[in-house]
Amino acid sequence: MRNTLLRMLGALMCVLAACAAVTPVQDFDLQKMAGKWYVVGLATNAQWFVSIKAGMKTGTAMLVPTGEDLGISYSNLNADGTCWRMTHLAKKTEILGRFTFHSQIWNNDNDMQIVDVAYDDYALVYTSKTKDGVSEVLYKLYSRTPVASAVLQQKFTQLSLETGILADNIAILPQNAECAEV
Repeated sequence: MRNTLLRMLGALMCVLAACAAVTPVQDFDLQKMAGKWYVVGLATNAQWFVSIKAGMKTGTAMLVPTGEDLGISYSNLNADGTCWRMTHLAKKTEILGRFTFHSQIWNNDNDMQIVDVAYDDYALVYTSKTKDGVSEVLYKLYSRTPVASAVLQQKFTQLSLETGILADNIAILPQNAECAEV
C-alpha cells in the first residue's frame, strides 16, 4: 500500500512538473492559425486513448478566428463511412496562444496552448482536460499536409516524451480519407 501511494505521488509530481513547463509560443498570431489542419499525431497517458489508439486515423481541424477567440471544428471519417464531428469555441486568455473551452461532448474543461508553430507547416498543441477534478494531458500534432515529415514526427515524439507521455502512448496516425464538407 505504501509503495503504491509513493508511486502515485511520484507520478503526480511528474505530471505537475510537465504541466508547469508548458508555455505558449512567443509572438502567437491568431490569424495565421486560420484554415485547414490535419491532426496527424496524438499523445496522452489517458486511459481512453490507450484503449482506442490502434484504430485511430488522421482527421482534420478547421480553425476559424472569431474576433479574438478561435472556432475549432474537428472531423474524422469512420471505417463505416460515417463522419464524426465536434466543434468548440475556444476563448482567448490574457496569454497569447492560450485558450480555454468547455467540451459539451465530453463534459470537460480544456486549457489549450499552441506550444510551437510554423504557420504554413505544423503546430504542436497542448491541452489539459479536466473533468470531475481529474486532469489529463493531450498533445496534438497539426500539419498543413496529410502526412508530417519524419523530422516533425520526431519533434512531436520528443516533446511528448519530455513532458511525461509514455512512448507507447504516442501515435503518429495513418492517413485517412476526409469527411465530406457540410
